[in-house]
Amino acid sequence: MTAAIIAGVLVAAGVYLLFQRGLVRVTFGFVLLGHAANVILVAAGGMAWRGAPLLGSGGTGAMADPLPQAFVLTAIVITFGITVYLFALAR
Repeated sequence: MTAAIIAGVLVAAGVYLLFQRGLVRVTFGFVLLGHAANVILVAAGGMAWRGAPLLGSGGTGAMADPLPQAFVLTAIVITFGITVYLFALAR
């Protein structure tokens, strides 16, 4: 529930900033939308009810799924690239 509220606030603020006039504000809107996507991907991984992926600490059914974490790392790199490009355009 908390991740949904955080993602909703980030999406709302990001969309609001996307509709602003300046390119720097639009860039910050893209950054907030990127953060919202990361929160959604981490929440989809089920980190709340699963344990840490450590060997020898429990069964394999209780381990967290590493695929959403890999998606988040990829999304962070893509968001950083878009941010740098938009700031270069703003300059």
